[in-house]
Amino acid sequence: MSINESDPSAAVDAARRLQASLENAPLNIVKSQAEFDTRTSPGEDSSFNLPITFSESSRLVDPKNVSLDVASQLAFFAKLKFQYLEQKAKDQYIKIIVSDDAPDINAQDNEKLWHSNELKKAELKQAKSKLAETYNNIQTLAPLVEQDYNKAKELTSKAATLAQQVLDAKLQLIRLRQLHPPPRLTIPAATAQLDAQVADMQKLDDTLQELNENIDHVKVKVKDGARDVERLRVERADVEKQAKVAQTEVEDGRVVGLYDWFTASLALHQELFSLEAFTAPSENELKLVYSLKPPSPTQTNRRLAVTLLFVPNTRRLADAQVEGMETDVGDVVAAHVQANDGSGLIAALLARSRTEL
Repeated sequence: MSINESDPSAAVDAARRLQASLENAPLNIVKSQAEFDTRTSPGEDSSFNLPITFSESSRLVDPKNVSLDVASQLAFFAKLKFQYLEQKAKDQYIKIIVSDDAPDINAQDNEKLWHSNELKKAELKQAKSKLAETYNNIQTLAPLVEQDYNKAKELTSKAATLAQQVLDAKLQLIRLRQLHPPPRLTIPAATAQLDAQVADMQKLDDTLQELNENIDHVKVKVKDGARDVERLRVERADVEKQAKVAQTEVEDGRVVGLYDWFTASLALHQELFSLEAFTAPSENELKLVYSLKPPSPTQTNRRLAVTLLFVPNTRRLADAQVEGMETDVGDVVAAHVQANDGSGLIAALLARSRTEL
């Protein structure tokens, strides 16, 4: 285990010491900046008096602007130096002329003086080239050094902040461990619990979807039932009106009883013989539809349709048409039509159809 892991405060102290050492280190970039600000601050005797490089806050706007002031001052100093040399030469010339013991100046002295000037010029040229090279190096390396310094300062500050955050996180973890003693929920156990909850929620979603589908089916059935109830209510009202009209028109009071008996007999016939529907397409035609249930629950119901044709204005059976039979029942139909036995024909057809199931 490392020192940072065993003692979190040590990392914070190390980061703070690194930051303090960087701030207190005698770096040339910081020292030069302070010295430059001191030398170029206006209103002091030791300043360079560079007015165009200062802003309203008495700070340099851009150090590169110093070259403008330096160039103007160099030009001024060059003129001043030329005037000084000119005045000095005139003064020496006058002193030599008016002096009683004038120095002996010959060509050899001039030659020595010329060689001395050439050597000084060469040294001055070499010094200027070195100064220019140094100045170029400063211009090239100064941004890089400043960038590295800012980066180091930022990294040290970030390191101190991160170390403090690590220490705070570890302290918070210690508090959480004190608040939640063992046994604690581990990551695998939490993952397993999450998977179980996801599976349960999936099952609940499936159940909810099935319930919603059942609710939709029930709603559809309820709507259909409501429509049927409304239709039957209207039909009942019409039938009651017709019954009232018939009751007022017929003097015989047995009509209502006969109507009730016929209705009950028809319902009993539908229940016993599986009559599904009956219609009268015309005055002498009656169509009966039966739904026969097979003995096996896997098979579908068989539909048997029988159409009875009567002689107009009589109860005489004229013909019968059968649909839904697999065998030929023409002889049965002919025998019952000849005997004018409609009920017997229906019973025979139902019996034969049930035997075919």
